[in-house]
Amino acid sequence: MRRIRYSCATSLDGYIAGPNGEYDWIEVDANAAAGYFSAFYAQFDTALMGRKSYEQAGGGVAPLNTYVLSRTLPPGRRGSVTVLGADALERVAALREEPGKDIWLWGGGELFGSLAEAGLVDTVEVAIVPVLLGAGRKVMEGCTGRVKLAPRSTDLALPGHTLLVYDVVRAGA
Repeated sequence: MRRIRYSCATSLDGYIAGPNGEYDWIEVDANAAAGYFSAFYAQFDTALMGRKSYEQAGGGVAPLNTYVLSRTLPPGRRGSVTVLGADALERVAALREEPGKDIWLWGGGELFGSLAEAGLVDTVEVAIVPVLLGAGRKVMEGCTGRVKLAPRSTDLALPGHTLLVYDVVRAGA
């Protein structure tokens, strides 16, 4: 089974975007990060996004097969992107069972909350950026239950950023 990995950058106070969705506070030296991002992208063949992330990014995550979970966009194929509608959670569960690389849950604390509540997230990977935003979009939103995590690793993956990796602990595990 493929793993769904929620991987995001967050401010030290737990926000993945500013109050207006801005992410200009995520500063990365492109030269220092090139090798890291090449190795990171190579671990995935599929990306999941929420509608807000999809619209803000201006499309999918090339060259990955991208699925957008939306309650407002009509379902169907749009170029290299597939929009999932009312049956999105069932379709995501089926994607996990297909052969392939891991699935990247890209952006969206609300989408993460929905998938975590459904038991569909396996790993949480948070790159902490040394900035305090004071307000914005949280790492997780909309999930009414707790998501228990077990630490896997800590790394200084990118200059100035601390990467924390956790496995999601399932009930009864």
